[in-house]
Amino acid sequence: MGELGGFLKIHRQDGRKRPVGERMHDFREYQTGLTVPELRSQGARCMECGVPFCHSGCPLGNLIPDWNDLVYRDRWREAIDALHATNNFPEFTGRICPAPCESACVLDINDDAVTIKQIEQSIIDHAFEAGWVTARVPEWHSGRSVAVVGSGPAGLAAAAQLNQAGHAVTVYERQDRIGGLLRYGVPDFKLDKGVVQRRVDLLAEEGVEFVTGVEVGRDVDAGELHDRFDAIVVATGSTVPRDLPVPGRELDGVHFAMDYLEQRNRYVAGDPSPERPISAAGRHVVIIGGGDTGADCLGNSHRELPASVTQIELLAEPPPERPDDKTPWPTWPLILRTSPAHEEGGERRFGAMTTEFSGEDGRVARLHGFEVGGPPDFAKIEGSDFELPADLVLLAMGFLRPRHEGLVEQLGLERDGRGNVLVDEERWETSAAGVFACGDSRRGQSLIVWAIAEGRKCAAAVDRYLAGLDRSEVEYDGGLVATSA
Repeated sequence: MGELGGFLKIHRQDGRKRPVGERMHDFREYQTGLTVPELRSQGARCMECGVPFCHSGCPLGNLIPDWNDLVYRDRWREAIDALHATNNFPEFTGRICPAPCESACVLDINDDAVTIKQIEQSIIDHAFEAGWVTARVPEWHSGRSVAVVGSGPAGLAAAAQLNQAGHAVTVYERQDRIGGLLRYGVPDFKLDKGVVQRRVDLLAEEGVEFVTGVEVGRDVDAGELHDRFDAIVVATGSTVPRDLPVPGRELDGVHFAMDYLEQRNRYVAGDPSPERPISAAGRHVVIIGGGDTGADCLGNSHRELPASVTQIELLAEPPPERPDDKTPWPTWPLILRTSPAHEEGGERRFGAMTTEFSGEDGRVARLHGFEVGGPPDFAKIEGSDFELPADLVLLAMGFLRPRHEGLVEQLGLERDGRGNVLVDEERWETSAAGVFACGDSRRGQSLIVWAIAEGRKCAAAVDRYLAGLDRSEVEYDGGLVATSA
């Protein structure tokens, strides 16, 4: 794979980004990528590993060395086939996946990993530009029908796979547009919504039916859906946010991060502004939570020209390099990660606990807290009390579980100890016959690659169920539904 000894003489080159001073004034994607010669050179760094650990690092099992080599050899048409063989939506993962495959790259042991994510995005973008990605309408129809509830990456992957297997698929989405978090969670400067809509349009052309503005369990009874369809796939995601029950939480100006991100994405889409918008313009913004959602709030805040932005994280600042005693290769390293939003400005505070919000006339004005030691007790560091101006507080501390009201309760689905939908791990079936679950609603909040992988595997299980097979005697073997694009 790649150029013989290429990894010894070719250094890693990351994709270019638009200048900070330019990109902070619009919502266009910040990434500009690499040229074709540069991409071929980066593909040449792939080492022809005896055991390519990048496969295990990627939940999708992407054929990474294969398409790295094909790019190096300038065989782009074959590269997109290899990429689509395991991943329905590389244009999404190539933009917003944190690339656990790169952390598992053998070259990452003592050098910089291969630029897998950049090559992946370039392959699919090149394929769309060349007209190689077209609708594939199934030639055979099974006569069976499936309802997929939720149109995030898990639901879309399941729908795409089941449609290709010949089943009639209807996707129900409570929002007014298809895409789930891809649409209303991830900002446009990371994932342009034209990229999302392009794939949705392809799926519709292939035969997937989309129903928007309908919440199953509220607008449509879940039991009625169970009677109308041969199978149901629950892919509603993990949507109950983690709250912060401290004094002053009830003050105006303290919001969940997703409420803010959805409004900003709707603003970019040209939707009318609500009567009382959540705005960072001219405000002292404090974001509680140091993950991707917090960084997305940070990037959006910058584009509204706030007075200041501070991001608070409970855990101590992680090291800049992989700590081999805690997260040895090829595991996902616990290191300091700097997103493009952090490059644009703002302050980051680590090891800080929020204790109270205060304000005047019912609106938040200050955040109070202190610095803490490490887990598990997070003991207070004496004399470390602090106060921050805070006109807008965004809670970006993750999600607990899927909503139980409506769909889950109406179908009587059993849940695990964390409140996620419980499934048989071999059949992907819930406690209700003919009802399956995948993605964040089953595993809890996770990565987009896990969502797509689960959607594909769940679709394979649903396909076996619809075929009337004796599921106790069938093993998953990566057949049609599991491997087709």
